[in-house]
Amino acid sequence: MPAVHQIDIHHVATLARLTLSEDEAVRYAAQLDGILTYIDTLTRYNLDGVEPTAHAMPVYDVLRADEVRPGFTQDQALSNAPKRTADQFQISKVIE
Repeated sequence: MPAVHQIDIHHVATLARLTLSEDEAVRYAAQLDGILTYIDTLTRYNLDGVEPTAHAMPVYDVLRADEVRPGFTQDQALSNAPKRTADQFQISKVIE
């Protein structure tokens, strides 16, 4: 299948800091050509008046009202801690 688009696959690979073998270059050039051909197909449609969307169906966030509520006291927050030191959680030392 002859390439419709002129793609300098080695230049694209250089920009992406990739080293391609000739077999990979041929394969990826064909794949990129297929993608660009598909985009050309999409640009032929008249989409005037069609709102851009990220989802096929409307998505709505259900949010509760933002209202002030009392929080935990320090003792309540630490009440289920397996170990605590004074007013802090005590955890095992983590070294990587």
